Amino acid sequence: MRIKPIVFGIFSALILVGCQQQTEQNQTTQSPTAIDVAPVAYQAVQRWHTYTTRLESPEVVTLMPRVSGVVEQISFKEGQGVNQGDILFKIDPRPFQAEVERLKAEILSAQATLEQAKNKEKRAVNLGKNSAIAQEQIEARVAETKKSYANLLALKAQLTSAELDLAFTEVKSPINGMISRADITRGNNVTANQSELTRIIADDKMYAYFNIDERTWNSEFSHVTSNTPLPVNLNLTGNTHQPNLGYVDFVDNSINASTGTLRIRATFDNANGDLKPGAFARLQIASSDIKSKILVPDRAIGTDLKNRFVLTVNNDNVLEYKLVEVGERYGSYRVIEQGLNLSDVVAVNGPAKVGPGMPITPRQVTLDLSAVTLTIDESQSTASLAAR
Repeated sequence: MRIKPIVFGIFSALILVGCQQQTEQNQTTQSPTAIDVAPVAYQAVQRWHTYTTRLESPEVVTLMPRVSGVVEQISFKEGQGVNQGDILFKIDPRPFQAEVERLKAEILSAQATLEQAKNKEKRAVNLGKNSAIAQEQIEARVAETKKSYANLLALKAQLTSAELDLAFTEVKSPINGMISRADITRGNNVTANQSELTRIIADDKMYAYFNIDERTWNSEFSHVTSNTPLPVNLNLTGNTHQPNLGYVDFVDNSINASTGTLRIRATFDNANGDLKPGAFARLQIASSDIKSKILVPDRAIGTDLKNRFVLTVNNDNVLEYKLVEVGERYGSYRVIEQGLNLSDVVAVNGPAKVGPGMPITPRQVTLDLSAVTLTIDESQSTASLAAR
């Protein structure tokens, strides 16, 4: 009766051995994983330093009236461009015109008084020659003439001031630029040099101020001056694929002892109006030396504890683990300072689904760096400087 269990055990063992052999056979016949691979790129690059800032307009005007009065007319479209000298607001000119007319009348009167004083002085001087009048009276006539002349000069000065006030009833744009909304509308009373009418900003170019620490400045940019056409790239938030090219046009005359930084300004042409004051911007400034470096997609680099590594493909289509030292990032690509050779082929998508020692089926792709800014064209920076 014990024979049946023994036979059953032998039969089960044979089934397990057969399944194991079938599994091993399926594994050997399964094709290796297909992944994207590409030779490393070798390109000339410049070392970039990145800073953040807010854009500023070269000229900002808070427009205020120079005379007090009632706003009679607004002569601009809000949010539109204006030119220097354009009339923007008109203040009721009638009180100022009346003051001008009053002073003109007083001047006519003062001129008549002066003429009379001159005649009296002339007669007194003639009588004095014959001792027919006292010397004291002659001096009084001379003084009266001078007083009349001084009064006339004072009235003419008042007239000039009144005519200026009359002219200031037309509030004109002092600069070319973009105007904001009218903060005070028609019919409201305004006070000279206090009421804010609107704001105007010059928008033909934009400034970007930023600070460079003195170690970086001394090691890489100490040769730069305000007259050096050092190029700067600017990227706006949400528009990182279309950088704006500018140049350094101001270097402060001293390092801030409290922060250990040097104040720098870059200027950017804004003929198309894309740049707005107050916009957050990321600036990239490149050192002058250009060197050729190995580049790989940033996603091809993996992290293993504190190490960075790249998976390369050997001649047997097996992945290999290589420690690397990474450098600057350019768009979606990263410089490899050490660890790779020009002949290496890398797994483009990194160790996401594969690992070292795995056989693969290589799927060749091409690394396209045509849209990545690696260096700045010197002709562009020279043309930018010439446009200043």
